[in-house]
Amino acid sequence: MLTMRILTPAYLILPVALAVGLASARADEPTKTIKRVPVTDAATMDGQQLFTHYCAVCHGTDLKGTGPAADALKKRPADLTQITRKSGGNFPEVHVIRVIKGADDTIGAHGSRDMPIWGELFTSLKSKETAELRVNSLMRYIEGVQAK
Repeated sequence: MLTMRILTPAYLILPVALAVGLASARADEPTKTIKRVPVTDAATMDGQQLFTHYCAVCHGTDLKGTGPAADALKKRPADLTQITRKSGGNFPEVHVIRVIKGADDTIGAHGSRDMPIWGELFTSLKSKETAELRVNSLMRYIEGVQAK
């Protein structure tokens, strides 16, 4: 199996996130696969930097579901810039926090839940309080990039 990382320098620091490899099902048609890697501490509470570190590999730096691992997922990651529009013009803070934490069991968007459960992973890095700050910072960053 041929393995090649498709990560740009911005993604080299990604944690759990998913390293994308190429494995050829047919000699002339490569298919993407996902390899989970251990979560690492981003050592920041800045929402944009947290997003780049933990989320951009799937959701893309544009937040539109265009990250290098997106094609290897069962279902394409959500376009996070459209949350307010799809919620009737109001950004659903509590819902977004629950999705990030993995507390919303009704989420079917990721099929088998390809999205890491960040609440548990953040707690494993530091304390519960630090995990809450990271989730809140991510939610605020996503809120700030909503399409007008």
